[in-house]
Amino acid sequence: MSSFSQQYIKSELLPCLGASDKNIRSTAGTIISVIVQIAGVSEWPELLDTVIKCLDTDDLNHMEGAMDALSKICEDIPQVLDSDMPGLTERPINVFLPRLLQLFHSPHASLRKLSLGSVNQYIMLMPKVLYMSMDRYLQGLFNLANDPAAEVRKLVCAAFVQLIEVRPTFLEPHLRNVIEYMLQVNKDPDDEVALEACEFWSAYCEAPLPPQNLSEFLPRLIPVLLSNMVYADDDETLVDAEEDGSQPDRDQDLRPRFHSSRIHGSEDAEDDDNDIVNTWNLRKCSAAGLDNLSNVFGDEILPTLMPIIQAKLSATDDAAWKEREAAVLALGAIAEGCINGLYPYLSEIVAFLTPLLDDKFPLIRSISCWTISRFSKFIVQGVGYKEGQEQFNKVLIGLLRRILDNNKRVQEAACSAFATLEEEAAEELIPHLEIILQQLMCAFGKYQRQNLRIVYDAIGTLADAVGGELNQPIYLDIMMPPLIAKWQQLSDSDKDLFPLLECFTSIAQALGTGFSQFAHPVFQRCINIIHSQQLAKVNPVSVGLQYEGEFIVCSLDLLSGLAEGLGSGIESLVAQSNLRDLLLQCCMDDAPDVRQSAFALLGDLARACPLHLKPQLPEFLDVASKQLNTPKLKETISVANNACWAIGELAVKVHEEISPIVMTVISCLIPILQHAEEINKSLIENSAITLGRIAWVCPELVSPHMEHFMQSWCLALCMICDDSEKEDAFHGLCAMVRTNPLGALSSLVFVCRAIASWHQIRSEDLQKEVCQVLHGYEQMLRDGAWDEYMSALEPPVKDKLSKYLV
Repeated sequence: MSSFSQQYIKSELLPCLGASDKNIRSTAGTIISVIVQIAGVSEWPELLDTVIKCLDTDDLNHMEGAMDALSKICEDIPQVLDSDMPGLTERPINVFLPRLLQLFHSPHASLRKLSLGSVNQYIMLMPKVLYMSMDRYLQGLFNLANDPAAEVRKLVCAAFVQLIEVRPTFLEPHLRNVIEYMLQVNKDPDDEVALEACEFWSAYCEAPLPPQNLSEFLPRLIPVLLSNMVYADDDETLVDAEEDGSQPDRDQDLRPRFHSSRIHGSEDAEDDDNDIVNTWNLRKCSAAGLDNLSNVFGDEILPTLMPIIQAKLSATDDAAWKEREAAVLALGAIAEGCINGLYPYLSEIVAFLTPLLDDKFPLIRSISCWTISRFSKFIVQGVGYKEGQEQFNKVLIGLLRRILDNNKRVQEAACSAFATLEEEAAEELIPHLEIILQQLMCAFGKYQRQNLRIVYDAIGTLADAVGGELNQPIYLDIMMPPLIAKWQQLSDSDKDLFPLLECFTSIAQALGTGFSQFAHPVFQRCINIIHSQQLAKVNPVSVGLQYEGEFIVCSLDLLSGLAEGLGSGIESLVAQSNLRDLLLQCCMDDAPDVRQSAFALLGDLARACPLHLKPQLPEFLDVASKQLNTPKLKETISVANNACWAIGELAVKVHEEISPIVMTVISCLIPILQHAEEINKSLIENSAITLGRIAWVCPELVSPHMEHFMQSWCLALCMICDDSEKEDAFHGLCAMVRTNPLGALSSLVFVCRAIASWHQIRSEDLQKEVCQVLHGYEQMLRDGAWDEYMSALEPPVKDKLSKYLV
């Protein structure tokens, strides 16, 4: 757009701020905010002057129009007003803030709301002018605390929540008053105000403030939270709860799903409880608040809480079902935080909950599934004795029965709860596999599209839990025909294929070579999907397909599952395909999740059939090493993690053929190890292992540079659990020391600590190598030098080393 046109638009917009029509004022404010986002305010000095003039008039239209535009700028790009600008003696926020605080006293609710909302946007940024005006701001919040306008009260609550999250010290002197206020508005007749107030309790629990400040309020707070956990009469869930399981899902009913790309060696993923309440509301927030309180205060809340729960549960008439449901939700919310106090009564609690799985009210059946799943660990721990085994069986059968409920919400809750139980129970499920599979496959035939995804998850979780035990004809005959029928029914562009691909990934890993009979069509289809999606990315029209990267990610992950399960049995499939070329393309894709899964597959193929990667080995190694040397490393940490692991897997298979990129990789790994405290634990471990593997196959190339990385490398090796990958890394350590013993001398104390980090070295060869390294240094260091090194070590380290020095 020409500068003349831009200037014309700007000049026409400013008078609209005072328009008598509210819609015109609002639209002008939106356009102004967008222009400021694109071009900033320094190019439009008239804007700030006009806004100030409008705010300083007594005309309501002009004041509202200016505040509307200003509030949108504060919401979308607050930092723009807190920046130095050419031609201005001070930052715009310094000019605006006093006016905004003054508007807290306006007789017009619209101006009180817009001004307070604007100032709240700066709590996180905390410009100097707000820091200096904090007392005035807090006084303004207290003055507005009982404002007649619900929207203003909601913003007051939001301000206190933000302050407790990011600047709790400002609230400390006023904490008693703030807590009293939040308790009062947590019962506000306006649900949105009550919801905003309820956020305060979780925020407080996570703030660096002494818990005892809140402790005395618990007897008043807990009843409020429980009261708010009861379904409101107008809750849309009450309507959904009647939904018939035979009613087909519409496209708009399907919630978005998110596939997690494979990460090798990651322990950082968090499992969110599959909560059956999907909309964030006062009930859900109150339950989360109770959960957080239980984690901070533990059993201290039980004397107040349990009598209320017992009273609600004992009201058995139909009219009180919502009260009973809220009590069951409360038990689930405190299941982790209060486990010690609940422990003596858990058998009774589970025994009480199990019959509720068959309650006449569907929302009681669904919440009982979730709450029982929260006690899964306890339920599984009890199988060692008769009563515990009986209770486990009852819960198992009860959940399986609910999986076939006619109500969609109950189906969802039961399937999710069962998946949680599966993870805890693992091999305890083996005696029940036939009935479990029969029920799951019955659900598979019964469910509509949304809940079908959860059945896939339950089948995949079962495969992960019992592994190769599934590899028996009786189980395969129950499980595989329906899955294969669905697999054949869905087209390559149908998004319902995603969860099925994930499910097959778990099954392929569990069955191992037992999956061979199903492998060829599954492998070929993955290849076809990746190929067609790569074509669609370049030219969707000619392929007649819209590009969707998740198809590639899920297909790569399933191929990884096949490589892991079949091992060298995948070789013939790879040999007859163009997988190598497709994989190289994926390793260079611009989407991080595609690259992440591609490098996971590269590592799995390096283990299973390295021969087929050799023709393009230099290209694979080059593109993998580039993932470790990027300015955006922290943003693509999972990609780097998998690329690093893949390089290590290739190194131990192709040996000295990796030599051309050894120095490139080492130069990338050293900075990662040297900044370990800033970087994800999994990447540090994989970097340490890969460096060791490269050193094992090319010690003569790596050992001259030992002094640059030996200490940080040894520190990282200490953190790795005993396994075969750690063995590889220590083979590399020993090979380097043999090649250049003087290079490691200055880091000998660190080497000794790394060796002492082993609980037990299972490999006899490695045990001998470690003994040779220590004996070598003991003989090299004469005249008390060895004893001097040993004296620098902690007693437990010396004790562990002694068994290698015999």
